[in-house]
Formats: sequence, C-alpha cells, structure tokens
Amino acid sequence: MPPMSADPQETKPHAAFSSCSVAVRECLEASRAGHEPSFEQGMLLATADEADLEAVVCFADALRSDAVGDTITYVVNRNINFTNVCFVGCSFCGFGKGPGAPDAYSLSVDDVVRKAREAWDVGATEVCIQGGLPRDLDGFFYRDILRAIKRALPAMHVHAFSPMEISYGVDKTGMPLGDYLRMMKDEGLGSIPGTAAEILDDRVRRELSPNKLPVARWVEIITTAHELGIPSTSTMMYGHVEEPADWVRHILLLRSIQGRTGGFTEFVPLGFIHENTRLFKHGGARPGARREEHLRVHALARVLLHGAIKNIQVSWVKLGFESSLACLNAGANDFSGTLMEENISKAAGATFGEYVSPQDFRRMIRSIGRVPAERTTTYKIRHVYDGDPESASPSQPQLNLLQRPDIPYAEGAY
Repeated sequence: MPPMSADPQETKPHAAFSSCSVAVRECLEASRAGHEPSFEQGMLLATADEADLEAVVCFADALRSDAVGDTITYVVNRNINFTNVCFVGCSFCGFGKGPGAPDAYSLSVDDVVRKAREAWDVGATEVCIQGGLPRDLDGFFYRDILRAIKRALPAMHVHAFSPMEISYGVDKTGMPLGDYLRMMKDEGLGSIPGTAAEILDDRVRRELSPNKLPVARWVEIITTAHELGIPSTSTMMYGHVEEPADWVRHILLLRSIQGRTGGFTEFVPLGFIHENTRLFKHGGARPGARREEHLRVHALARVLLHGAIKNIQVSWVKLGFESSLACLNAGANDFSGTLMEENISKAAGATFGEYVSPQDFRRMIRSIGRVPAERTTTYKIRHVYDGDPESASPSQPQLNLLQRPDIPYAEGAY
C-alpha cells in the first residue's frame, strides 16, 4: 500500500482516501477531528476491505506521523522468566509446564539478579520479568526479586508482573490490592506489562483459559496500578477464536481506561502463534493472523486510539521482520525491545528469533526511510540516530554471553 502524506490535512486528495466509501471516509474524518469513536464506527473500520482497507491503513500512517513524527523507537532490554511451571493451563500457551515435567525450571532470586546484571553490562536499561504460576510460590517472591535487582542495579527499570501475577501475589499474601501494589512500587517496580489481557471479553476468555482473570479483575488491577503512579503497557491477542467485534470492544475499553487514568504507555497487538498450542491442535482456533489482518489490526488501533494512546508497538517475535516493517507503515511507531531472551512465542511455534541488536533495529528502521531512536520504558528518548547509518550487514547476536546453557530462554514481555 502506498504511503500517505504525513499531514492529515492532505489525506483527502490521496488516491486511497478519495476512492474509499463515503462511510469509511466520514469515520476517518471524525477520528482526525478528535471525536470519540463509536462501536459502530469501529466495526466499519475493522471490517473494511479492498479500497476501504487501503484507506484505513494509509490514514493510520498519517495519524501516526501527526502524533509522533517519523521516529521509530526501540528499547534495549532483556526478558527474564523465573519459571515455566504453571497451573493455569491456557490453551493458547506452549510454554507452561507441570512441576514434574523434565523441562520444568525455576530460577532463584540470585539467578534473576545475575541475568539482570548481564543485561546492564551490555547496555540494557530495562528487564521484563514474568513467569508461570507455580502452586507453591511464596507470596513475597515477586517483592524479593524487585528488592534484589534494585539493590544490585538501582538505575535498572524493572517492568514486571502481569495483572495475573499481581492478583496471584495478592492472593498469596492476603494483602489488599492497593497495599500490595504500593509495596511493589516502594521496592522498585517501575511499570507492569499489560499482558494476561488476551481479549477483554469474558466469553472469549472462558474459551481461551477458564482459569484466567475475569475482565473486571484485570481492569481493577490495571487502574489501581495507574492510580498509584505505576504505568503499564496494554495488549491484545488476535488471530485465534475472536472476531472483529471483539477487537473493537477491547480497544475501546482500553481507550476508556486511558481516559480515566492516563497510565498506558503503549498498545501492543500480539498475533497468535498457533503451531504448538492446544487451542489450535484441538481445532478450536484459526491458524493465526495473515499479513492483511496484521495491517488491519495495527491500523485500527491507531485510528481508534488516536488522541488517547499515542504509541503503537509491533511485536517482531510474533510478526517477523517483514510484517513488522509493514505495520510500521500502517500506524505503528515502536519496534519493541532487543529482548536478549525469548521463549513463550518460540514454544508456541514462532521462528523469528530471540534477539535483535540495536544496530539491526536501526538498519531495518532506515530501510523504510524512518529515523531510529533508542527510548526508555516510558518513552523518554535516550538517543536519536539521525547521522550516518551503520553498516548494512547484520550484526551477530551476543546470546552466548547472556545465558547459562542449563536455563532455557525466557519469554517476550510487553
């Protein structure tokens, strides 16, 4: 699809915009004018096809340029999953293991700190920490991880513990939610991943994982964190059993939360990786999303979240690099993180790698005519690379320096 003018005021003469239906054009004009999108408008855009879809994608890219310019950001980070032992049993997950499985593992607090220190030593500013839910987990283990990392690395940003893990910590300690989150913030929790969201509809969630948090509890945890000054990401998993109406309701709910709290740093669409999951093997899901659906979801998110959440991130471990770059021309503006370790997507069947160097991020960003910039977790720009580009040859990942051979790679956290 051809690029659209960076100025939304110049979108009307563009061929894609002028050839779309009147109804779609009116929806896009309303978004540009700052009107709150309705469910009906969202559905019209979510189901757009052919010329209408091209117009949505081009318009989303124009809104992206208007909101954040031509910079594409990334963060240098490492993912650390302290265990793959989990009782939840999500049908879309290929990562969780029973406690007696031969490939089950659990890291100690010292293991986690060692991995965080290794990441710091090679330039990471963030560690993403999540894990399975073992039945015998100590209620204060999450707190102990935070305390140990911040003592060892005071400047490291700790992006950790999904709403599911927060809820489990509350259950294990018996503390009220607000008190528990205050304790975690005091011990160094910088932000939380907005994962465990999947699709924020209880009907869909029961099909995906009956043991997962209900929507109301997910919203309660996220909003309480925001109110206490703990920002979070937001996510949506698509390409499985959901329908376009579920996307629209999910995204509009996130927009509503953002209007109340302002605590979301970004929105991350997560394409379902199907190959090794029970959900797909038992015939309960379609085989992930195709390229058109990736473009549709990222563009839809940009339009529906315009004026609310300005950063839309691509998950390169889910999409691969070609589709990621296409989505960065369809409304997205962030390339995610270097990761250094990734296992949950890989366990589900992803084949796009486990690490991207900052140099490779910059090379790919320049390949589509945009400007690379390293950011912090909360989107403060650390460095804009607008000078001479690096060599076009890809650099070699330094994974051998960053892992112990007896501990598997950990997941990408968002």
